[in-house]
Amino acid sequence: MRQPLSKKSFFLTAFSIALARVSYCSSENVQVVYPRRNIPALAKYFGTKSRYEEVNPYLLDDILAVNKSLLKPPSIDCIPVHLTAVIRHGTRYPTTKNVKKIQRLYDLVSREAANGEKWLHDIKTKWKMWYTEDMDGQLVEKGRDDHRHLAVRLASLFPSLISEENLRSNRIKFITSSKHRCVDSTVAFIESMKNIWKVKDMDFSYEVNDQLMRFFDHCRRFIEDVENNEMALKEVDLFSSTAEMKEVQMNMANRLQLQYSTITPDLVEAAFYLCSYEFSIKSVNSPWCDIFDDVDAKVLEYAHDLKHYWKRSYGHDINRKSSCPLFHDVFIRLDQAAHEIRFGHVTEAVTVQVGHAETLLPLLSLMGFFKDEMPLTADTFSLQGNRSFRTGHMLPYAANLVFVLYDCGDGLRLQFLLNERPLTFPSIGHSAPLYQTVREHYRDLLEDCNFEKECELPKTSCSKCSEL
Repeated sequence: MRQPLSKKSFFLTAFSIALARVSYCSSENVQVVYPRRNIPALAKYFGTKSRYEEVNPYLLDDILAVNKSLLKPPSIDCIPVHLTAVIRHGTRYPTTKNVKKIQRLYDLVSREAANGEKWLHDIKTKWKMWYTEDMDGQLVEKGRDDHRHLAVRLASLFPSLISEENLRSNRIKFITSSKHRCVDSTVAFIESMKNIWKVKDMDFSYEVNDQLMRFFDHCRRFIEDVENNEMALKEVDLFSSTAEMKEVQMNMANRLQLQYSTITPDLVEAAFYLCSYEFSIKSVNSPWCDIFDDVDAKVLEYAHDLKHYWKRSYGHDINRKSSCPLFHDVFIRLDQAAHEIRFGHVTEAVTVQVGHAETLLPLLSLMGFFKDEMPLTADTFSLQGNRSFRTGHMLPYAANLVFVLYDCGDGLRLQFLLNERPLTFPSIGHSAPLYQTVREHYRDLLEDCNFEKECELPKTSCSKCSEL
């Protein structure tokens, strides 16, 4: 039995979202959209430190725009009945570790770099070191806007689910990682929804759940075999010694007129990250970006992707399997909605879950997305120019995986969106297959992906233990 949105409710929702658009466009807090000429040529290579707008460039012209010609129900008789969104936190400051690297870089360049280029003159005379260690990955105002704007766009796309009625009746649930950048992103998302409908008489809570949103912290096998295992990232270490990476170091040393020995891999990374932070946080095409050219950036993008591949994705099986709790949680919610729709009422219309790039990537990998035929290794850079595994495309700030369950004339169908774009499930050709087809495709994972079993460490044998 379906739950169609009444015409009155639909038009009220549409009108409210239109008012929200006006409100956001006139708000002092809205992120200023800078001219496209201010976008660094390197921006497409920033990996997980990319702005969301680089994935969806149309947002540069209208931050609240939605592509309803691309994002639409599977057919005209389909009605959305449940939505689960797994979202990365918004734009953030660098962590303390990276701030220290940036400080070392700035000190070296200020003290010793020398050439006649305007960009270096600007660094030495106009740019001030403004990053501080206490920033430590906190959300910036742009990051709050990332979630505020996403909330408005999703409400515009799914007005029967993300609605005032569902918000007030607590049919929209919020779950977050305990990290402040995730909590603050969640709060911004909620504030945006309240703003759409001018809800001032109610407050809405969120659940902090690290078992779901930081599952990797609770998987002993992952911590032992990957996180604390130097050999787990040997391909990353090997790549740092390749001719490609040494050339990037040499290029950087030459452009700054510094001794090659002073340009360590850490300082190369710091300079590249600094270019990305200046852009993502302040929308500035920083003179720091002039240290690198397009060829350098492709190498550094690959180094970044290589690390995520081996630490969070297909490099080690436990990377993917550690996300079993979140995978099961998503399908439990979908199953519940599929069961309840037969009786005419879905208890939980929407679930918004906010985590990290390290939350989304293992789940995408578990489900088989962006798996290239050729593994990423230290010696395959030249062969990987057309790889699908690109973290900048998959996991910018505020990246989002959205599962939408529809009640259609021929049964329940599931649509999957990545960053507001439809994506077909691996090995399933239909853009919104029958829900049972998806469940059958993932049957082994649904039945056997047991977190306790996958994450437990093997018992060590000890012949003398009985004597102790």
